[in-house]
Amino acid sequence: MATLDATASCSSSATNLQHSSSKILQLSPSVTRLWRPAAQRNLRNQWSKLASYRQQWASSSSKGRSHATDLVNAYLSQRYMPAMELGVLSDMPNIRKKACMKLFKQQGLHGSKLLSAYKDMVTVITHMVNTSRSMRCFLKGASSSPLVQFSSLSEDINDVGDGGGVPVFLFWPVSSFEKLAEELVQMFILELNLKRLLVVELLCISCEEAPHGNQYRWSDELYPGEFDDLGICSFHSKEIGELIPPKIKGFESHSPVIRPNQEPDHEILQVYLTTWLAEVNIDTYSQ
Repeated sequence: MATLDATASCSSSATNLQHSSSKILQLSPSVTRLWRPAAQRNLRNQWSKLASYRQQWASSSSKGRSHATDLVNAYLSQRYMPAMELGVLSDMPNIRKKACMKLFKQQGLHGSKLLSAYKDMVTVITHMVNTSRSMRCFLKGASSSPLVQFSSLSEDINDVGDGGGVPVFLFWPVSSFEKLAEELVQMFILELNLKRLLVVELLCISCEEAPHGNQYRWSDELYPGEFDDLGICSFHSKEIGELIPPKIKGFESHSPVIRPNQEPDHEILQVYLTTWLAEVNIDTYSQ
């Protein structure tokens, strides 16, 4: 019975799809001729924006790595302070305790700057996502109007904005450019997700001698409104309230995100910084 119900459902969906397709706005040949140069301008504008956002990403990522390095250096200096040879300074009262406290404050400052850089990267990706979804060119106003205008926003639910599938450049329709933009943006989304994991790890590190540090977890919101931004990037679901686990492109991992290591050694921290710099999810050779 379940199989019959499923078959009926599929038949119904197909019927609805055909019915919906018949309602798609058909542009007249004269309007289509005007649509093509408008669509070309829109595509050029959107890809120009994507190129600009890639530069902004590179700038924010570089700042983030610099703040992460400063944070790691401040943490390691605290960690190895008890074993450091201070020379003539060793006779000063509480010199190590005072130095550790100052380093702890510096670590907190670098952590705030790292979080700010991460927020900037999230903003860039949300702009990239919105731009990748603005590749289509829609008819503005009635098709029978003597003044034909176009817009990146749809005013008619039956206008799909692809000019009926006609090529925009050479043999490429709008859908091909959309797919290419989606693949590009997806690389940056995966990289942002991985960098978020590094940010959580770096914000949580602390020494035994230092005051109690941050207690972030992967599931925590790192700044107000972050989950709304990540929802635009499609790796946070409001329905289930969960984040998609980070991963490296081409590798599948079913391991859950564990609680951050609050006292990693310098080898682990070096891996974190190298991973941040490498941007393993972004294929620069295919861009």
